[in-house]
Amino acid sequence: MDHTDSVSLEPESAEPELAEPYLREVLGTAGLAVEYVRAENNTLFRLGEDGAEIPVVDYAGGYGSVLLGHNHPAIIGRATELLAAGTPVHAQFSRHPYANRLAAELNRIIHRELRTDEAYFAIFANTGAEAVEAAVKHAELDRVMRLAALREELATRLERAREAVADGTAVVAAGAYTRLGITSGGGFDPLAAELTRRNTEQLSRPPLFLSLEGGFHGKLAASVQLTHNEAYRAPFKSLAAQARFVPRERPEALKEIYAEERRVVWDVSVSDGRVEVAEREFPAFCAFLVEPIQGEGGIHVLSAEFAAEIQRFCETIDCPLVIDEIQSGMGRTGTLLASSRLGLRGDYYTLAKTLGGGIAKTSVMLVRRARYRKEFEIVHSSTFAKDSFSCHIALKVLELLEADGGAAYRRAVERGEALRAALTSVREDFPEVVKEIRGKGLMLGMEFHDQSGSSSPILRDAAGGGLFGYVLAGHLLRRHNIRTFPTASALNTLRFEPSLQVSDAQIAQLVDGLRDICGILRDHAGERLTGAPVR
Repeated sequence: MDHTDSVSLEPESAEPELAEPYLREVLGTAGLAVEYVRAENNTLFRLGEDGAEIPVVDYAGGYGSVLLGHNHPAIIGRATELLAAGTPVHAQFSRHPYANRLAAELNRIIHRELRTDEAYFAIFANTGAEAVEAAVKHAELDRVMRLAALREELATRLERAREAVADGTAVVAAGAYTRLGITSGGGFDPLAAELTRRNTEQLSRPPLFLSLEGGFHGKLAASVQLTHNEAYRAPFKSLAAQARFVPRERPEALKEIYAEERRVVWDVSVSDGRVEVAEREFPAFCAFLVEPIQGEGGIHVLSAEFAAEIQRFCETIDCPLVIDEIQSGMGRTGTLLASSRLGLRGDYYTLAKTLGGGIAKTSVMLVRRARYRKEFEIVHSSTFAKDSFSCHIALKVLELLEADGGAAYRRAVERGEALRAALTSVREDFPEVVKEIRGKGLMLGMEFHDQSGSSSPILRDAAGGGLFGYVLAGHLLRRHNIRTFPTASALNTLRFEPSLQVSDAQIAQLVDGLRDICGILRDHAGERLTGAPVR
């Protein structure tokens, strides 16, 4: 369907709207189609009709990308130095000592948080979704190489058994035929043929991933199939590997899914002059992707108990664990890794967003030494990854996070507690409107009760049309100069991911806006949500 049929290509300006015009129309409907002209700390600025700047408190925070604040002076200063010095952005296929320093610094912090000294090797990328794609590709390369080794081992053992039968030093045990469901006798060939058929079928199976219900891991060809939102996945289902989605906080579901997906290959051995066959576990899952805090899924925090079950499950079946810290990591919850406080230890980590300090587009996929495949460095690459500019900016970000004994981490906790207390006060006063406050540190969400049964047609239509959270966000922007959005896959939940610079006054401003919204919802006064769009 060509959505431009219903979109005006002649907006306020004389220029036709060619840059995602349908999205522009949706934003306009919700009152969010605003141009921001400047940004600093926790504030964005738009222009009023008189041309004067109007400050807007930013609780969207670049979807978690600006923990340190917009245009942090130390980061801008470093960027200016790098550009003035002519730092090489495009020097691919050469030494990148700055990338190595960045990987080493990430390792130093991770070792401290995980209390381990095992190295994590770094593969750099540009965006969070690309980091996930790199993790998925690496896990699949590892699986393919493990299966190749297993195929070779099975073939070698089968040939040895064939030779033993041929030279008369062994005979096929009657039970071997029975186990494979074939007629006894006939020598070794029928047994070998059935073993080969079964093993070939299993070894040719495509990869299968595990991901949590509500999880979001990106919208690229592979990562979108690991994202739970079916509206994102369904149109592209045939493009990439598939996933089984695990219900949140249901440890028993892990065993149930494994029982349904468990596969085996058949091995053959020679002992005491008898050829026997036996099952061997087949790696059923390529990897298990987990967010310690689901961002787009509604700000759901993984419990320590379920995290421990996931860890045990992956270790038991030798399934690589990919921990997606793209939105929750980089200090937002008070530690570099939100998962470290849950006791989770990943085989892979993905980091992005704040890693670039709000100005560099960079991300990284980290792989535990025990899982690492050096061959991946040849079959995977990225033109803009691992460059001098983004690596030096990321190093400055880590320097700022670690300064003064980790003062930034402590501030994330303190500001998060202040913000959570404020949100909780709103819920306590409007329990019939606000369902729950969730999250950790400066990654919080407020879920509203469903309004599809409201007596207000405006509220009913917004709830039924999937625009409820965006309409609320538009009202906050228009009436209170507050910028936030709903989470992408849970539209009744507003997200709050401000920077460390968020002030008490800005929190109070948010509380005033939320109380206004809650009063509107309580009174079913949807008409108060409407108004002329902000320009």
